[in-house]
Amino acid sequence: MAAVPVYWYFVLSMALFSLGAYGYISQKSGIKVLMSIELMLNAAAINFAAFSNVFGAQDGYVFVLFVIAIAAAEAAVGLAIYVNLFRTRKTITISRVDSLRW
Repeated sequence: MAAVPVYWYFVLSMALFSLGAYGYISQKSGIKVLMSIELMLNAAAINFAAFSNVFGAQDGYVFVLFVIAIAAAEAAVGLAIYVNLFRTRKTITISRVDSLRW
C-alpha cells in the first residue's frame, strides 16, 4: 500500500485554513466564528504533524499537542463568553455586541 504523499497534507491543510479564514471573515454568529478558528488551528496542526513526519523530528507532534490544548481552551472560554452573552443580551451576533460593559 502506497504512502500518502506529503503534499496532500499541505493541500488539505491549505483547504481547511482557507475555509476557516473565509468563515472567520464572513460569519456574523459568534459560534460560527469559533468553529472557523478551530478549522484554522486544525490546519496548523496537520502541517506540524506532516513536517514532523517528513523530517523525522518529534517536535512537530509536541506542537500538535499544544495546538489541541489551545483549541480546547479557546472553545471552552469562547463558549462560556457566548453563553453569558446570550443570557444577558439574547444575541450572539458579533456586530450587535460592541462593548463588554453594559
